[in-house]
Amino acid sequence: MRWAAAWAATLVLAALQARADPPTPSSAAITLTGEISRADHQTFLEVPFKVPAGATSLSVSFTSTGREDRTVIDIGLRDPERLRGWSGGNKSAFTLSETWATASYLPGPLPEGEWRLILGVPNIREGAKAQWAARVTIVTDGVFHGFPGGPRGRGPGWYAGDLHAHTAHSDGSCPAQSGDRAPCPLSRTVEAASARGLDFIAVTEHNTPSHHQALAELQPAFDTMVLIPGREITTFQGHANVLGVTAPLDFQNLDRALTQAKAAGGFVSINHPALPSGEVCMGCGWTAPVDFARIDAVEVVNGAMTSGPLSGMAFWEARLNEGLRITAIGGSDNHDAALTGPRGVGAPTTRVWAEALTHDAILAGLKAGRVVIDAQGAGGRSLDLTFQSGGITAVMGGELPRPRDGRVVAKAAFEGVGGGRLVLRGGPDFEAPEPVPLSEGATGVAVPAKVAPTTRWMRADIVGPDGRPWLIGNPVYLASEGALTKRSQATPSSSPASVQRKPSRR
Repeated sequence: MRWAAAWAATLVLAALQARADPPTPSSAAITLTGEISRADHQTFLEVPFKVPAGATSLSVSFTSTGREDRTVIDIGLRDPERLRGWSGGNKSAFTLSETWATASYLPGPLPEGEWRLILGVPNIREGAKAQWAARVTIVTDGVFHGFPGGPRGRGPGWYAGDLHAHTAHSDGSCPAQSGDRAPCPLSRTVEAASARGLDFIAVTEHNTPSHHQALAELQPAFDTMVLIPGREITTFQGHANVLGVTAPLDFQNLDRALTQAKAAGGFVSINHPALPSGEVCMGCGWTAPVDFARIDAVEVVNGAMTSGPLSGMAFWEARLNEGLRITAIGGSDNHDAALTGPRGVGAPTTRVWAEALTHDAILAGLKAGRVVIDAQGAGGRSLDLTFQSGGITAVMGGELPRPRDGRVVAKAAFEGVGGGRLVLRGGPDFEAPEPVPLSEGATGVAVPAKVAPTTRWMRADIVGPDGRPWLIGNPVYLASEGALTKRSQATPSSSPASVQRKPSRR
């Protein structure tokens, strides 16, 4: 029977390897194994392992044999000071970090020292033996890659979401049963995003990470949508969202917070930069001195502010004219999940081309810049844009060689925009053609244009009959002659496989 036990153990380890992500350079994996028999029936075993200093998250993936014989092994975890959780037989994998943990477990600091995996054995029959294995992965870099239980199997495509929302964890409120206002549970915001048909939602509470636990608990139940942790760093000189980070951020020091955000792989946007700042909203307008090369995006549309002096458009385009490559995004800034229409969850909607519907792919897509803002969150409207010159094509966020004769052609593909107009924009000194009327049922148009030697970027919007934006596109950037980098080399094809990524800022 020794060969049978060894074979069972091999199968357990193989199953564990198949389901566990490989360790990264900033993580370490420990594999614990063992065997139980009837002597362990209705007892608890504690298996020690070491956690080093500086751990930022810890994950356990557990598997065992013997289920066909009704062998049951429950699991839990103890740190050097206290019980961190007990999931019994209801979970085979879990994660703990400083601000969130899989349901059944406690978030909090991960102290250095001896931890113990707890095994409970409610049942094992006479004469039976079972093999078990646990893979413990300890991460030390603080980079977050998504809450467990998110969408799977959805590949390259356009995904729609809201990048700015608040709940009871900061100043969000909504009607209580009595009709009075009450702090609004985070679950209502996620439910509103789901009802809107969004693919992702970022919950961006003011300065606090307290909502991360709620997001972690909700993610498995909302498994067609990515829940993104965010924080609105609220300073007296401006507000900035940091997306995709659960590590600590020092909101009292903007420079330090930006450094921490970048170290943790975060996405940083400046929020509502043109709003007035005063007693009604301290620091709402952006006046903070900052190296804009550290900023990934500008919130061009905040709620109903789709155009005019309070939108972020002029602020963003000024940065583009300076030579910066910053993505334009939108966010509802919703504070009441019961709202519909302007400032309802998903109004505006940010649409991003991503390689997959995952946390990391959505952030990468936002950084790459193939992003369109549905300014009214109307749904049913879409825009994709390429610029061509000399047989070379670049998509939004990509780079095009500067044509010697200044001639380019914009090719727009769209749906649901009948009655609107396509408006090409660029700067500095971009020679924009006249807006192009779009008829019902039209799905595409090619428009010639001309760039000046000083032009750095060009893009397109679709506006309604009243001139207000329906869809706001991001730029294609112009390289100096002969300066097109290999990384951003455009191709004659504009298929998804040839998406051009943004080069490093210069």
